[in-house]
Amino acid sequence: MLRLRIDDRAFLGLIRKWLKAGILETDGRVLHPDTGTPQGGVVSPVLATVYLHYALDLWFAKVVKPHCRGEALISRYADDLVCAFRFRSDAEWFYQVLPKRLGKFKLEVAPEKTRILRFSRFHPGMTRRFPFLGFEFFWTEDRQGVPRVKRRTARKKLQSACRRIKAWIRANRHLPGQAFFNGLNARLRGHYRYYGVHGNSHALSRFVDWAIKCAFKWLNRRGGKRKSLTVHLARKRVQPRNRMQENCTSGTVRGVPGNRHSYRRGRTRKTATILKRTGDSAVLQPCGSGGGQWWCRPCRLVRWR
Repeated sequence: MLRLRIDDRAFLGLIRKWLKAGILETDGRVLHPDTGTPQGGVVSPVLATVYLHYALDLWFAKVVKPHCRGEALISRYADDLVCAFRFRSDAEWFYQVLPKRLGKFKLEVAPEKTRILRFSRFHPGMTRRFPFLGFEFFWTEDRQGVPRVKRRTARKKLQSACRRIKAWIRANRHLPGQAFFNGLNARLRGHYRYYGVHGNSHALSRFVDWAIKCAFKWLNRRGGKRKSLTVHLARKRVQPRNRMQENCTSGTVRGVPGNRHSYRRGRTRKTATILKRTGDSAVLQPCGSGGGQWWCRPCRLVRWR
């Protein structure tokens, strides 16, 4: 399959070396698999994407969609995929023919991770949800009462993240204060940059509160000292930054407008009360001090109509 698109022999030889590379176990042993890509290898997701493009994506577009009575969609990342169908009969037919299709390419479907789930806006709730790429997708109503698909951190992923951050805090509590909190904040920022999506604030706050409690517990146990770190000081030192607030948009790219209103920095509760009481309409002007902000506390540029 790679030879159809790649003509560089040196690059193909490098891929062969990657496929023959062994797997280093925790006990120091090196295992050489006979087939498949090395587990955890750098090239494994890339090769899985290329292989499944011919084995699954093209087949889904040319065979599955014309066969279905209704609309059919597929969302895939490496070897994880979710398929959506309008009618249940189409989903059941695809559930039966998928193992046969993958078997032609010497692939198998994980039975414990494969199922048919009714996922519709007419049945909102947490009982009908599915995990995908570390998130749980479910239908629920927003503040206006409109059903929407929302995401939150998967329960297993959140528990494993809490165990890892606790183990790191316990193993590195001997570091100086600034070095310790710099390393802790770096790990919290990495968690925020992946799971920091709209509607996932509750799971993010749970993870940060757990990190603060673990830091308060283990830093107060080093050296026989007690109460050397208060919870208030720990909350001030642990500061994971939210990329959505940094970008001033609900999207993921700086400078690109999102699907919701932009964040307006510096707009206090008192100002919002004045605008509500007067009943007049105000237009926010760009801040003259620079930075691209629509509202600046020192400037207070508001033009009344």
